[in-house]
Amino acid sequence: MPTIYTSPARLRFHELAAALLLAAASAVLAAPPLSPALQGALDLAVLDYESGRIDSARLAFDKLARSGMPAAQFNLAVMHLRGEMPKPDLAEAERLLKRAADGGFVTAQFMLGQALETGQLGKRDLAQALRWYELAAVNGSVEAQVELATAYYLGRGKPKDASQAVRWYREAAKSGDVGAQYLLASLYEQGDGVERDLRLARYWYDIAAKNGDDAAPGKLIEVDAKLTAKPA
Repeated sequence: MPTIYTSPARLRFHELAAALLLAAASAVLAAPPLSPALQGALDLAVLDYESGRIDSARLAFDKLARSGMPAAQFNLAVMHLRGEMPKPDLAEAERLLKRAADGGFVTAQFMLGQALETGQLGKRDLAQALRWYELAAVNGSVEAQVELATAYYLGRGKPKDASQAVRWYREAAKSGDVGAQYLLASLYEQGDGVERDLRLARYWYDIAAKNGDDAAPGKLIEVDAKLTAKPA
């Protein structure tokens, strides 16, 4: 059985596909929740998968996917990527991911962004990758928010825009991404894309430090010294 991983964090695409938890709930959908009957059918299919009844799970996911359920489409795509289908097919995985993404499945939107950025499905298309990242970011994917912020900050596939980078790092930081918390603090410290504000820089460095960022404690000392030396 593959390792079941409940939080993909910022894994690269091939790691994400190998470790993703198969979707059993609608929490990752930017769409209306499933009916109790459909949710129950999906839960049973996931239970089959987690119990090693791969063929039974595949048939159930296939039936639900054909009915238009994005979660089932996503799960079938992941099974193709994991080599758990009778004839694993990257093109079919991409088709299913796109159907799930178009249906509002946020994790599929993020995965498509990674796949198109890295070429893991056979082609690389940064413009389309950023389109999927942006959609996933708007729909609440923290990982996509970080990728989008970085694209704006570096001018990678989008015009460089530090203020948009601040916007999306802030969204990810508020959701608990430690790297985004540190980067947001740095942008406030430097006044890059936002008005310089050492107090807000200290606030975010402090949060990043409490969440385990190695560099943040040292930055706290530096910012405290600046705040003591003169008003922000």
